[in-house]
Amino acid sequence: MNKVRIAIAAVLMLVLVMNAGAQVKKQPVKKVPVKKTTTVTANAPKQIRVPGTRIKLTTDSGVIVIRLYDKTPKHRDNFIKLANTHFFDSLLFHRVINGFMIQGGDPQSKNAPAGAMLGNGDVGYTIPAEFDTSLFHKKGALCAARTNNPEKASSGCQFYIVQGKKYMDEELNGIEMQIGMKFSPLKRKIYKTIGGTPFLDTNYTVFGEVESGMEVIDKIAAVPGDAQNRPLVDIRMKAEVMK
Repeated sequence: MNKVRIAIAAVLMLVLVMNAGAQVKKQPVKKVPVKKTTTVTANAPKQIRVPGTRIKLTTDSGVIVIRLYDKTPKHRDNFIKLANTHFFDSLLFHRVINGFMIQGGDPQSKNAPAGAMLGNGDVGYTIPAEFDTSLFHKKGALCAARTNNPEKASSGCQFYIVQGKKYMDEELNGIEMQIGMKFSPLKRKIYKTIGGTPFLDTNYTVFGEVESGMEVIDKIAAVPGDAQNRPLVDIRMKAEVMK
């Protein structure tokens, strides 16, 4: 009897072990095609548009988009007025110096013959200087030209866009002594990495900056010019306020 019980118990143990083995045996995985989905993050940061009026400056060398500063309202409003009345259309970049700037806005340049000296044309009024220490002559800065007047009042229509160059600390130290002003760490970093014309700070009003088309400035600045730095090939412009 005991032998029978032992035999039955042995059979039951064998069945349990076999079943246990069946439970842990890996089953073949059936591949299910994964549907591609686009994950949308609810809190994804949105691109912030910096306030300011944009001017589209179309030139023979390409398009430049300029943002006018609200911190210089007199210059901003005057430039918008001139653009809306098509004052700049067909005028030339009449003075171009590689590594420095490109200048335009002289009304006498519209029908000027080749080789004629330009730069004395104006609209008959000036704009009071609007200096702000946060606005400076970095590459791409839009600035007002002017005569050598003690008030540093700006021309009513002539402007320049800075190309400039990159500076080293030693050079910036010398310019600080020359103009009697200290550059902030941010300005130093920009003048060293992006470039500009730091020696013009606090002498000419900066009232905007290039948002796109910096390569167009480099292209215009590289055009060969005559003894008065007028390009040998006419480079015309058209300005319009962007909506």
